[in-house]
Amino acid sequence: MITANFENQLLQWRHHLHRNPETGFNENRTSDYVATLLGAMGLEVHRGIGGTGVVASLKLGHAGGVIGLRADMDALAITENAPHRPYASQFPGCMHACGHDGHMAMVLGAARLLLERRDFDGTVRFIFQPAEEHGRGALAMIEDGLFERFPVDEIYGVHNMPGLPAGHIATRSGGIMASEDNFVIRITGRGGHAARPHMAVDPLLVGAEIVLALQSVVSRSVDPAQPAVLSCTEFITDGLRNALPGHVTIKGDTRSYAPEVQHQLERRMREICGGICAAHGASCEVEYTHEFAPTVNWPQCVDVAVQAAMAVVGKDRLEPAVAPMMVSEDFGAFLKVVPGAFAFIGNGDGAGPGSVPLHNAAYDFNDSVLSVGARYFAEIARVRLAL
Repeated sequence: MITANFENQLLQWRHHLHRNPETGFNENRTSDYVATLLGAMGLEVHRGIGGTGVVASLKLGHAGGVIGLRADMDALAITENAPHRPYASQFPGCMHACGHDGHMAMVLGAARLLLERRDFDGTVRFIFQPAEEHGRGALAMIEDGLFERFPVDEIYGVHNMPGLPAGHIATRSGGIMASEDNFVIRITGRGGHAARPHMAVDPLLVGAEIVLALQSVVSRSVDPAQPAVLSCTEFITDGLRNALPGHVTIKGDTRSYAPEVQHQLERRMREICGGICAAHGASCEVEYTHEFAPTVNWPQCVDVAVQAAMAVVGKDRLEPAVAPMMVSEDFGAFLKVVPGAFAFIGNGDGAGPGSVPLHNAAYDFNDSVLSVGARYFAEIARVRLAL
């Protein structure tokens, strides 16, 4: 039974975290706060994993099963636009515009519920991860020996989702969120006077052709059954109104679900850029970096997530085969190493509370779903580590 005292505690934790946001790998106050709360609950707490990461463990009984429950801790470099919000960020230029404050409160709530109920047999690890926003924190924890020092059989995570009705839970087997790869294309031509273009090698023209040609990669080089997106988002030159540039830089990103598609996008980009530049007598460099792994749920763990969600929100508020999204999440790096499942928890739809999009200066986590998330995480442990 969820009491008013428990609901108020979740609210208190979430609002404190919202007032005190910190960006990736700078979550010093945040990790202090989280570690102190976990320690006060009597849990075994370890700090400094992957920089500012925190891991707490709760073991009951004698079984050997181990489940990981993960929350992300970092905020965004955005100035909050909520002048009447009593718990608004106290740090200009930084706010929890993605709801990680709510995610932390939910995992803290799960820890409290599991301690009170003591209705499982095994070990639960509460993993608080830094630097999710830039796709670096999960890998930092893994490289710092997360799973060697704190082994888990499976790991579970969630993200709130504006546009999904408040308190609904959605997941799916296989790819649920895409990879994100970033690219920078640097084109070198020969600048010159705008009145004498025949004496120049115009990288602006070359870049324009490249942008148009790249739009054919998904439609003509990728299997239509494989989702993919290629977006050019910046076009920068060093030209003037009456001077043709010598250099053009094109930036953007690609998103997909399968490693073979990632490699295909990169290969075709390099071929197209090199070919068009050669045809015009220009040269180019292509920098292509893998920022986020795709988040690919393990089917056996989705079964656990669905069973837990059914117990918490019921069949009518559960979507067990939600359509995959092209957004990216650092949780995908964990799922490349250990089995697990990721789910979305509805933050609100329409014009109601929680419907403001993620990464918006007016965004806020919907407090009404805090206990849903806490109960969902606790139920995963109960289901997977049944007495």
